[in-house]
Amino acid sequence: MIEVLRFLALRAIPGLEQSTGATYRRSLQLEHGGAILEVGIDGCELRLDDERDRPDALARCRRLLDLGADTARIDQALGRDPLLAPLVRRRPGLRVPRATDGFELAVRAVIGQQVTLAAARRTAGRLVALYGRPLDEPAGAITHLFPTPAAVAEVDSLELRMPRARANALRALARAVLDGELDLSPVADRAAATRALLELPGIGPWTASYVGMRALGDSDAFPPGDAAVRRALERLGRDGRPAAARRLAEHWRPWRSYALMHLWRI
Repeated sequence: MIEVLRFLALRAIPGLEQSTGATYRRSLQLEHGGAILEVGIDGCELRLDDERDRPDALARCRRLLDLGADTARIDQALGRDPLLAPLVRRRPGLRVPRATDGFELAVRAVIGQQVTLAAARRTAGRLVALYGRPLDEPAGAITHLFPTPAAVAEVDSLELRMPRARANALRALARAVLDGELDLSPVADRAAATRALLELPGIGPWTASYVGMRALGDSDAFPPGDAAVRRALERLGRDGRPAAARRLAEHWRPWRSYALMHLWRI
């Protein structure tokens, strides 16, 4: 759990999320209103506009924290691999940080392409401030809800201080969701969603794989061209180039997303 909270803290968007030590908080847009979700080592707390949304909010919390994962089974499988065994012993029970909303995660993935985490957080913070709905009652530093697809479909590259091509990708992503051409819900067909993502401008295999892992719950997503994967494998004395990484990762099926998390923590 601590590893998931640390992962989320490093990517927390100003205005939308807040992380203080072992506690992570964020706003949520639900069917009947907004909510503030707070997650810590001891569990999850909710502040809801409408109690009818409690089951959905709790389900989103469980998805975010990957609480449905059978980590003992995953550790046993990955622990049989000579390369991963020491990593599994170092961080047993490692989970994959998922997402509370598939569209939000896809937007964040596009914003984060080829930039640092700090730069991605700044741009996402501007997106939330400019296009998100302000909360009626801010919760500390949490002031807004994440922008809707309709709002993102109107983003301006100059306002967000991002390349025009990336803003075009955000608008195309939002329109695909609005038009029903792309389903990023927890029950979406992963293969169909991946195909739809790859048809959009500015979205390639890495982004589609990242969205599959975090938004669609794919436990076997693995981007062999990931720069951090290459560095990790080279530190472990292996060839980190994409083709070699792809061959090596075949031994980690069907848990390559969890193998990826171990490699990212090196």
